[in-house]
Amino acid sequence: RWMLADWFFYVGVTFGALLPIANPLSTAPAFIALTQSFSTRRRALQARMACVYMGCILIVSLFAGALILSFFGITLPILRMAGGLVIAKVGFGMLEPAKAALTEHVDESEDFNDVAFTPIAMPMLSGPGSIALTIAMATQTSGFVSYTAVATGIVLVALVSWATLRYSGEILGFIGNTGMNALTRIMGLLLICVGIQFIATGFLEGLTGDRVTDMLRDWLVTLEQPG
Repeated sequence: RWMLADWFFYVGVTFGALLPIANPLSTAPAFIALTQSFSTRRRALQARMACVYMGCILIVSLFAGALILSFFGITLPILRMAGGLVIAKVGFGMLEPAKAALTEHVDESEDFNDVAFTPIAMPMLSGPGSIALTIAMATQTSGFVSYTAVATGIVLVALVSWATLRYSGEILGFIGNTGMNALTRIMGLLLICVGIQFIATGFLEGLTGDRVTDMLRDWLVTLEQPG
């Protein structure tokens, strides 16, 4: 029998475990750099939509993540490497002055300037780590009430992320254009490092996964057999 205390416990566990992985504070500098040419209203919209996307991605992962990955045969290491490629690609783009200058002259209504879904929501706020945690939480819960508790924790993390991104634009007034250009390149380099780290971690996880381990064990057994 579910008690209200159990519901709040699951909400608290989800919030406490997911927030450090989503880590909106680490995403805020990248968000500022990517939206430096946006108006205040446009930046606020991007922050709101990024967190809406984040919540949707994680809630879908909660209810159907394991089924979707299994249906397409996608493993978590592969998901991590794919996320790393996306992050690294964004980082390389931020290191190119020509591309950075181009974005200042592109009309804000064009899709080219939309950063809410990629890379802010996916894979920065709701990356492989967040999705893996959400799927893991799904395997440890049963019943509609427990799922709603985990979903509530996800929504709370999305709200905290929105507040962090929404007011990150205030920093622009203190940094200035020169500081913004420097921050853009620094964040680009950091994003490349993060992306490569994701790729390396996913690769190592794949090498040490159950499938590879079973293949090596079978191969060793075959070698040990006489004749």
